Amino acid sequence: MLVKRLLVIIPLIPLFAFLAAIGGIPFSMLVILALGIAAWEYWRMFYEGGYFVSRVAVIGGVIAIAAVRAVWGFKYSDLVLVVLIMLTMTLHILRYENGRQHAATDFGVTLGGILYLGWLGSYLISLRNLPNGLWWLLLVLPTVWLTDTGGYVFGRRLGKKPLSPRASPNKTWEGYAGGILFGTLGALLLAALWQLRAPEITLTKALIIGLIISMISPIGDLGESVIKRQFGRKDSSNILPGHGGMMDRIDSWIWAAAIGYYLILWLL
Repeated sequence: MLVKRLLVIIPLIPLFAFLAAIGGIPFSMLVILALGIAAWEYWRMFYEGGYFVSRVAVIGGVIAIAAVRAVWGFKYSDLVLVVLIMLTMTLHILRYENGRQHAATDFGVTLGGILYLGWLGSYLISLRNLPNGLWWLLLVLPTVWLTDTGGYVFGRRLGKKPLSPRASPNKTWEGYAGGILFGTLGALLLAALWQLRAPEITLTKALIIGLIISMISPIGDLGESVIKRQFGRKDSSNILPGHGGMMDRIDSWIWAAAIGYYLILWLL
């Protein structure tokens, strides 16, 4: 298992770092690809679970939102949302007329995937597109990774009280506290390094960002676990050997990107 995880992650880290450094369309394309794969996983889980979710609407809608965010920012996002909501409803009306009794539920699930993965996931692009966005990105995402690491280390050694027994039985309050400690201290350390290139990333800002992200981003992981538990799945897919699926990798990232984006705007 460890070998599989390393074989996957070792080439992906430099690729991500390279495209993040370039920014612009190359980085946005990486994010769009990841979100598109996650949207396919979302569709497949619900479809195989008995919901007639529209594959075209979910995957196409997620990609459309992310592409518009990459090119125009938030300028046309409201228009895209309006069009997607109407098209999605139209598709499920047609399915109802063709005999699908639970088309209204299917509509809600389809729209939920579009909004959750498309709208929230696109903040990875918005975060990178901020002034000095590379350095903010390299503060926010590593904070998530350090939070996960701290949660794992403390949970394994000290964990006793379950944090969310039904959604994620292995997560504990002790691990959660350790994740907050690792994430916050890690954000401070990263800020001390990145200040050489981006002076606006102060220790005070890093403390606030690190603390809030490490406290809230784990909910993204629990949220995806709820979806997987409903369908008796361990992973969203096996597209990344040893790591599961794309949703398994980005579940906390998209929360952190959105939280970080608005915290940065508030703190600047």
